[in-house]
Amino acid sequence: MRFCIVQNAWLFLMLELGTKFLVAYFIGSIMGSLVVGRLRGGIDIRKAGSGNAGGTNALRTQGWLFALAVMVVDVGKGAVAAGIVPGLNLPFVATDPEISRVWLALCCAGAAVVGHVWPMWHEFRGGKGAATLVGTLTVLAPSLILPVLLVWAWVLVLFGYVGLATITAAVSAPVYLALTRLPDDQPLFIYCAVLGAYLVFSHRSNLQRMRAGTESRNTRLMLFRRNR
Repeated sequence: MRFCIVQNAWLFLMLELGTKFLVAYFIGSIMGSLVVGRLRGGIDIRKAGSGNAGGTNALRTQGWLFALAVMVVDVGKGAVAAGIVPGLNLPFVATDPEISRVWLALCCAGAAVVGHVWPMWHEFRGGKGAATLVGTLTVLAPSLILPVLLVWAWVLVLFGYVGLATITAAVSAPVYLALTRLPDDQPLFIYCAVLGAYLVFSHRSNLQRMRAGTESRNTRLMLFRRNR
């Protein structure tokens, strides 16, 4: 009897967190590239270029206008998941006073990134998660956006690899927080550290191609490239 009471209490406590996590995941599963592709006559960029459904492949295969629309959707869904979903009043789901609002927002934000990489609506074949992560940070830590973008741009102009720039920028976020905002922002640091590692994992194919020398490289953006 006591076990059942404890179990039911635990289920009640997890109801808001679990439900909103799923809502955020479903929102994250809406792929900008595939939505824009359908509006443009049924284009599926997973059948072009690198086969990835993210913004970089959209830019390479469909042009900057297409890629811009994709980025608006992918960044926007991250912002919605982090900023709106945690505060939703859902039917049959009571607000749980035992759940930290900070951790709830972080969990919803992470769920959107996971949904982007493994989207339920699109056969679990999504993008790499960077744009959606940036969208979550616009709500969770807007002051991080500029330092992260500066790192991304610097690595890109040095080496010409978008994937390497994205990985480095993602890893730089928890490093920056560790140097400037710990121990006060420990939850945000943990979020950025976990999601940074997750982006490294989602870009593992880029790392393999860089090691093999077959990764696409934008030499036009490299400021210090050697002229041949």
